[in-house]
Amino acid sequence: MPLVKSRVQCDIDFDRPGRQAAFLRAPNSTNTSGWGTVQIPIFVLKNGVGPTLLLTGGVHGDEYEGQIAISRLAQTIKPEDISGRLILMPSVNQPAALNQNGTRMSPIDGRDLNRCFPGNPTGTFSDMLAHFIDSAILPHVDVAVDMHTGGHSAEFALCTVMHAIEDLELRRKTLAAATAFGAPFNVIFSGVDEGSTLTSAIERRKILCIGTEIGGWGRVSLEALRIGERGIRNLMQHLGMTAGTPDTTQKSGGPGTRHMVVPNPSCYSFAPSGGLFEPCQLAGDAVEAGQVAGFLHFVEDLDRAPVALHYQASGLLWAACGPGRVLRGDCVAVVMQSYE
Repeated sequence: MPLVKSRVQCDIDFDRPGRQAAFLRAPNSTNTSGWGTVQIPIFVLKNGVGPTLLLTGGVHGDEYEGQIAISRLAQTIKPEDISGRLILMPSVNQPAALNQNGTRMSPIDGRDLNRCFPGNPTGTFSDMLAHFIDSAILPHVDVAVDMHTGGHSAEFALCTVMHAIEDLELRRKTLAAATAFGAPFNVIFSGVDEGSTLTSAIERRKILCIGTEIGGWGRVSLEALRIGERGIRNLMQHLGMTAGTPDTTQKSGGPGTRHMVVPNPSCYSFAPSGGLFEPCQLAGDAVEAGQVAGFLHFVEDLDRAPVALHYQASGLLWAACGPGRVLRGDCVAVVMQSYE
């Protein structure tokens, strides 16, 4: 079956030395603009010999720290500062990022871009954009960092994230990259639906990839932003793209990253019904199996007693529920454990 060409236009020459700043132009025909496009910022810097590092932020529009960190880097770093190539996309899901207060889903097609990979050039807007990233950008990449937070749905203990990669050598290199990034935690996990994420698309190409989950609850965390910006600098030093030695000292005084794992589904807690969720712990707190994770309140009902939800596993609280009101099936807590 012949390959279908991407509908996204891009004037970037990925092999040209120097700095290029441009927009991806993704077609978006509307009632008021038949030939309209969504313009998505992209920066490419190339100098000398070295690896290609892709930094992506704003795959979810309500996750802000990565957008700020990558945008600031794109506006300040010069080609002569690096050895290799930087591809910077600070706000990948531009329609969601520019939506009122930022949204996880695209307001154009109602899709979660991070569940659309490897995409489809003839599909919806999110499918089309995912296909372009997968087919036109990833083939240039050696290392990738996809920066996320909990958005409006959760707050995470500040961390890098990775999957349990079957290729043991690639897993070793990924662990080393996460250690160099220097977040308080690095979490190896298998999510509820990971096969169609950008990270999974990158890993299918045998590219070294880490993500982040720094902050959340729909606001900008100063500490999360500090960890994200420092982590990018650390990783570039680790890769030999810039001079210097990674600084992984933690705010607590610890020397470096603590590696963790979410080993099985018992680490996830879900709401059994809709209601107002009152958490009992914050991200990073130690918890025990059987301990109360929080209470579901039913304020719309007369005299209906709250329901207690309990942890099924012991460890540290990795993800704490963000919104007050939850629906049946919403994830309200995820526990992480030490990685042996």
